[in-house]
Amino acid sequence: MKISTVGTPIRVFLFVISAVIWLGIWLTGFNTVHWLLYAPAAFLLFAAITGICPGIMFSNALFGKKPAE
Repeated sequence: MKISTVGTPIRVFLFVISAVIWLGIWLTGFNTVHWLLYAPAAFLLFAAITGICPGIMFSNALFGKKPAE
């Protein structure tokens, strides 16, 4: 499978979502939240920093990439 990166607008979108989740974790308390909540926050931050989004790669593999119009 070819590794494709996402564009800048999607990276900013992923970063904002991750930042909101991290803010919620911080406001709730790092010791209070369940450990599972760290997974999407970390994956979204990884995708925003590197541009490699496993979720988008998986959905492209499942449904195929739609040609640009």
